[in-house]
Amino acid sequence: MQTRSAPLIRIGIGYDIHPLKRGRRCILGGVEIPSETGPDGHSDADVLCHAIADAVLGAAGLRDIGAYFPNTDPACKNMNSMDIVRRAVAEASARGYRIQNVDATVIAEQPKLSPHLDAIKASLSDALQIPEDCVGVKATTNERLDDLGAGLGIAVHAVCLVARA
Repeated sequence: MQTRSAPLIRIGIGYDIHPLKRGRRCILGGVEIPSETGPDGHSDADVLCHAIADAVLGAAGLRDIGAYFPNTDPACKNMNSMDIVRRAVAEASARGYRIQNVDATVIAEQPKLSPHLDAIKASLSDALQIPEDCVGVKATTNERLDDLGAGLGIAVHAVCLVARA
């Protein structure tokens, strides 16, 4: 059987979705966004960090964040999701990969993210250990369609490119 060396570059895809809950803090990319509702979940429910961490782990050929941070583990309760991103970066690095860039799209009717995108990019840049111009974060709505469009949830699609270090 012929063996193949690992490719020099790889791409990973991440996705996450959380319901929104009144009175919950809204944290996206490590930045608290003023809002009456926030993502509900076991950790701080930073849906942006979760999708990006899954994209990083996937690019490195690793398991998803649930394998590292199960929602049944009391130690993960209210965990800062920036730590999840940092762990994903460390796991990819241990496999010989360095993050090249990340791009993500947040899908939500509220809150308005455009005033916070620079702060979110700076926060993610630090956690991912890459320049800010290598972090893309966009926001869109679901045009009032389905539960996301009704303002009941927030979702994120993310991709990550890694290269052999």
